[in-house]
Amino acid sequence: MQNTLDKIRGRIALAFSYQAEDVAALHLLLAALAALGDSAPPLEVFTLDTRKLFPETEKYHAEVEAFFRVGITKYYPDDTETKKLEAELGEWGMRESLEKRHECCRVRKVAPLGKALAGKSAWVTGLRAAQSVTRSAVQVLEYDEKYRLLKINPLAAWSDAELAEYVAAHRIPVHPLYAQDFKSIGCAPCTRAVKKGEDIRAGRWWWENPEHKECGLHLRGKA
Repeated sequence: MQNTLDKIRGRIALAFSYQAEDVAALHLLLAALAALGDSAPPLEVFTLDTRKLFPETEKYHAEVEAFFRVGITKYYPDDTETKKLEAELGEWGMRESLEKRHECCRVRKVAPLGKALAGKSAWVTGLRAAQSVTRSAVQVLEYDEKYRLLKINPLAAWSDAELAEYVAAHRIPVHPLYAQDFKSIGCAPCTRAVKKGEDIRAGRWWWENPEHKECGLHLRGKA
């Protein structure tokens, strides 16, 4: 990652969504930036606060900031759009159709992401090809055509075991819901614990087919 970062002249951002992948990616990124010293590009660590997060997520946010000694900027959905969405969908309307769920994700996540990535030259994520069928083609370096920036996925080829070993070796804190069999954690209404034998993202939008389980943040692009 260090060689890639050394070529970036603008600001970079790390998208933090409270997964084990994200703390591993942040650990790698901070080490690479420290090695570059004064030539390191400026960094913003950000998260998308959908206002539907688990209470445990809020506590974990503070724990991660303290562990890494970094601030995590929160980006929120637009209040007017959120009120309109809630009037139309209520608490559970996103489960009625894929279109309604996508609209919920657009308001709460995709639109705020656009604000977070504005003015950035690169975007670091914790995406892994092993996570799901929708991410099987993830590459370490990609070009995001929508946001027109370099997308860096340092864990793209990591297995579940490699991720767990890295986090344990560096004693990095993980989300407390992992201890309750949650393996991929998002908004509370759309996330459940994973059952034995299910893949790690089975608890996200569990009423949908696996090929639909994305919120719209990660469009496919090429480096």
